[in-house]
Amino acid sequence: MGASGCCQRLHCLDHQQENSVDASVAPAPPAPAQPASVHDEHHHPQAPLAHLALAALGIIYGDIGTSPLYTLKECFFGTHGVPTTQTNILGILSLVFWSLIFVVSIKYIFFVLRADNKGEGGTFSLLAMLRSRLKNEKRRWAILTILTASGASLLYGDGVITPAISVLSAIEGINMATDAAAHFVVPLTCVILGSLFFFQRHGTAVIGKVFGPVMTVWFATLGVLGVLAIVKQPLVLSALNPIHIITYFSANHLHGTVSLASVVLCITGCEALYADMGHFGRLPIRLTWYLVVLPGLLLNYFGQGAYLLMNPESAGINPFFALAPKGMLYPLVFLATFSTIIASQAMISGVYSLTQQAIQLGFTPRMRIVHTSEMAKGQIYIPTVNWMLMIACLTLVLVFEESTRLAAAYGFAVTASMTITSTIYFQVTRIKWNWPLWQCLALLLLFLLFDSAFLASNIFKVADGGWITICIATVILAAMITWRDGRAFLAKHYELMRLPTDVFLNDLAKYSPQRTSGTAVFMSIHPEGIPHTLLHHLKHNEALHERVLLFSVLSAETPTMAAGERVQLENLGQGFYRVKAYYGFMESPNIPRVLELLGRKGLAIDIYTTSFFLGRETLLPTGTSPMAKWRKHLFIFMARNSWNATSFFKVPPDRVVELGNQVEI
Repeated sequence: MGASGCCQRLHCLDHQQENSVDASVAPAPPAPAQPASVHDEHHHPQAPLAHLALAALGIIYGDIGTSPLYTLKECFFGTHGVPTTQTNILGILSLVFWSLIFVVSIKYIFFVLRADNKGEGGTFSLLAMLRSRLKNEKRRWAILTILTASGASLLYGDGVITPAISVLSAIEGINMATDAAAHFVVPLTCVILGSLFFFQRHGTAVIGKVFGPVMTVWFATLGVLGVLAIVKQPLVLSALNPIHIITYFSANHLHGTVSLASVVLCITGCEALYADMGHFGRLPIRLTWYLVVLPGLLLNYFGQGAYLLMNPESAGINPFFALAPKGMLYPLVFLATFSTIIASQAMISGVYSLTQQAIQLGFTPRMRIVHTSEMAKGQIYIPTVNWMLMIACLTLVLVFEESTRLAAAYGFAVTASMTITSTIYFQVTRIKWNWPLWQCLALLLLFLLFDSAFLASNIFKVADGGWITICIATVILAAMITWRDGRAFLAKHYELMRLPTDVFLNDLAKYSPQRTSGTAVFMSIHPEGIPHTLLHHLKHNEALHERVLLFSVLSAETPTMAAGERVQLENLGQGFYRVKAYYGFMESPNIPRVLELLGRKGLAIDIYTTSFFLGRETLLPTGTSPMAKWRKHLFIFMARNSWNATSFFKVPPDRVVELGNQVEI
């Protein structure tokens, strides 16, 4: 009788679509500001500095390290190339030199690397740093969110183009030895790229051990080849004088500005460098750049310039491979191919990390994430992303066939994402660090001086192939914003119908429904109120377990959470407990491990005698959501195809009970 009375008391709530546990559609509210620490070993590695520097050399400098393969070639022999006159050669080299010094050495290595979120970098990390400070400024937060999503979308486009152009440029070196190999360049590139993506599921632990040594040999080779050419034509060193930039633009006018779109290829990889900061720390990255990478790049670029000064008539010849003695051409092609594979691997891994962050921060649906190493942080594999990247890369190679044509699509994503990073970095200096406004603006204007010039020059490449990057970024951005807006609408919808916890517990004490032995976990994305799944269960079964956990998994503002601060436990009385589990944006939820942590707090739970109640919404595009009809269908499509909550939260499937309901959006 008591159970029936309680169910009747709650019967009026049957029609309400209270927040269910399906985290694919209902968003987590921003976690409250908290002194959440992180695992020190994750963000401040204790390995010897030399080992960290060697690892950083192999992981984060692959993209920018292989740029000599195509940068000067595109500047002089690409779609918008300039004649190989002395004025143009020295002007282009001066632009390359000062771009590497200012954009990479000063902007990223010296300034941007300071903006770390508990050791982690990247645009999503920057955004997370601002969340608690802007919780009451919804308009500014919305603008920054869209900017961050745009930057992430552009990096996805970069992740598609980088493997294709890098490997294709390396294989094209065979053409220097014989024209008969021209027909094998595209098939061989496709085989290498296909193999690279196929082996992603095995992880990078084994091949990662040789990344550092191979890139060390690569940068040493760059330097040696450059020095051999510079000695023959030391005039090239005069390009260190920035006056040659002025002379270059005076001679080429608008064409000189357009050629900046090719010069920018020398600084690709800056965003990946910043995003991978958490793996090694600032010091190893800075030491490796100044002692190994920068000298190797500059010597090789100046060596290529020296070769062009001595052979200005060598039209169409890749000056990089022209530096090698004939007997060393094939070994150099092999080394270049291996290095571009490393560069591609670094970009692919970066896209995986970017996707993981986007999932945790609510920008994309759940996806299957496989941790390929129990020891190494950050080694993950996302099958959906992997195969989509592979299809896109192979399609680009088959359509464009030549690195020169593909280079036209390259650059826009890089320059646009760099501009977005400068803008968000300005917000961090002003809001997070409280710098004086004049200092923040001065630094921003200095950054934008280069960023805007490079971005403007790439606008001329849109018709030649840059539209591909824009299309990729637009599709991804539309999906991200649609997912975010759909979740926000559902959150507001659920919030209006939330049953307060105290009301429910008072009714429970009054009607005293039957209690059965065991533990029930009702997962809810909201850390307040009573989830619909519990009310639905009580109405139909007229009974509750003797111990009930209201379980919420929340996104923290930090990359990772320490085990001691991951879980918050609150005793609500009458056998009810509220559990809040916080996960950083670089982590994946694991419910069984959270239950182990609860045992340390005095609430011992046997997972194999515990029932997990999860909700599953059926979304219908017939509601009052302000989203356009096509966005509603896109949101529903993504929700239906997101990875199931049972596997995502690592809950034993034989302990799960799913309860469904319909929601109109």
